Amino acid sequence: MGELGRTRPRLSQMGKEGYVIPKPAPMKKAFPGRYYGVKGELLGLGAAKVAACGKRQALFCNHLRMALFVIGLMGSFFVLDSLMLVVIHHFNFRRGSAPRKSSGLQDVQSHISSERTEKIMHGRLVALGSAAVTKNEALLGSFEILKEPYSQTSTWRPCADKLNQVPQGHTRKRSGFILVSANGGLNQQRVAVCNAVAVAALLNASLVIPKFLYSSVWKDTSQFGDIYQEDFFINYLKNDVDIVKELPSHLQSLDIEAIGSLITDNDIRKESTPDYFLKVILPLLRRNSVVHFLGFGNRLAFDPLPLDLQSLRCKCNFHALKFVPRIQEIGSLLVRRIRQYNTSLNILDRCLLGKYMLDTPIKRNNTSRGPVRYLALHMRFEMDMVAYSLCDFDGGEKERKELQAYREIHFPTLTMIIKTNNSLSPEELRSLGRCPLTPEEAALMLSALGYNHETYIYLAGSQIYGGQSRMLPFTRLYPNVITKEDILTPVELAPFRNYSSQLAALDFIACATADVFAMTDSGSQLSSLVNGYRIYHGRGHAPTIRPNKKRFARILSENRTIQWVDFEERVRKMIQENQRVIARRRGRSIYRLPMTPGCMCKPL
Repeated sequence: MGELGRTRPRLSQMGKEGYVIPKPAPMKKAFPGRYYGVKGELLGLGAAKVAACGKRQALFCNHLRMALFVIGLMGSFFVLDSLMLVVIHHFNFRRGSAPRKSSGLQDVQSHISSERTEKIMHGRLVALGSAAVTKNEALLGSFEILKEPYSQTSTWRPCADKLNQVPQGHTRKRSGFILVSANGGLNQQRVAVCNAVAVAALLNASLVIPKFLYSSVWKDTSQFGDIYQEDFFINYLKNDVDIVKELPSHLQSLDIEAIGSLITDNDIRKESTPDYFLKVILPLLRRNSVVHFLGFGNRLAFDPLPLDLQSLRCKCNFHALKFVPRIQEIGSLLVRRIRQYNTSLNILDRCLLGKYMLDTPIKRNNTSRGPVRYLALHMRFEMDMVAYSLCDFDGGEKERKELQAYREIHFPTLTMIIKTNNSLSPEELRSLGRCPLTPEEAALMLSALGYNHETYIYLAGSQIYGGQSRMLPFTRLYPNVITKEDILTPVELAPFRNYSSQLAALDFIACATADVFAMTDSGSQLSSLVNGYRIYHGRGHAPTIRPNKKRFARILSENRTIQWVDFEERVRKMIQENQRVIARRRGRSIYRLPMTPGCMCKPL
């Protein structure tokens, strides 16, 4: 399997109800020197023969006893070995071909041990889904099921880079300098950067290259220049907004907070209109020559906004933000290894990876097999998401205490709200579609859509909450799960260790260039930005699976009675209706839905 050839046995052929084949119990001693089973019978025979022998045959009997002992021992080993081979064969998928780094028999035994703690919420549907993915093996077109509705998107073209956007204000005196310290992870910070570009243009101010705040959740010290190409960013937008790398020397010694120019997220309403910035921020900027936005999470509204500023946001997000060469190079290596034998490029490859998609060599083995098509899945089931949702995932009292402790540390405001207000119950939250899909539910969705047992699935994101016990229902249906840690060597990953935003950039690349992208939570910033990027650059050939969590929760609530054919039909209908790519409605994000005037153009 090319450079994916480092494999390990998989748990894929489980029974319909998820029963586990137990490990053979050790032989029991009846009393010292005697054993039940093959070994005991042989040793008993040896003892009888020795007793019958006379002194003249002692030497011969000793040899015979030793031979019988060896035969008995070998027989015992043969029985144990046969049983173990049965176990391994039972769980080995695709005749031993798995894109995971292997650790042999030890992996099988650890999987069997972990299986005892497997968490399943919809056991009956999982059993039906297991049968369905096996039946889907005969389907050759699982990737054809969800083609983007081409007629709806083919007439729209990317044009944010070609429009005359912001009126030239370079001849006017600048109103001052804008500093931005963006919070959140990679994708929240990306949105903050492009919003800052639009605000700087609106206020005719110079924008200092944004800083990225350290987060107790993401624990990453990366700055703008560690992730994006600074000079490319500055030059690409030079005709729209003035961008500098640092404040002028005469402003660097200012105590910005003391002069009243520090603006936190508590000072600005979420999604503020341009009028707010013109009436409140601009006078402050002119008086003090500098303002510093601290946080700046979603502080600029999508509507109403002048067309030129909306277009500038798109130009920033879809064109000006290029990953640094080392991220592009490793991202290219990641994508090419997933595809294995495919050297053809698409427009998304060129936009994200540039020359590195062409320059990266790849080892080709087993070229008789065709190019690998893959589905990228953003499984938004990390601990922060699970804790923030306030939902219940059948983990019992231990899980509830663990999530509550996490909320108290990382979401103190949410904890206060829970204590002072009557919040919705977990059941009500689930029925309203506010709970993230579990790995088990994601697997059920994909199996209903016809993706078969051998589908390659790139899993994006950080650690899944609950670990292997949560992932087992997924990997049982889809054993070909791969991550960047599986594809890249420790040496290749070493420069990115302890930098979650840079690792997230690799996930962004793998998801954006996938044959199909699936999300479990449409509110996730990564999912939203990847979705928008694929719409903008994909030209109608980059389908995305977007579940309606409220409808899906209603379907799953019938777990005990619904027939698989009905489950499959309703899930497909849900996804197909969500497949309709429509023009952006007022107030919706242009980063997620760029089909809007000023961002994409539609011929008259």
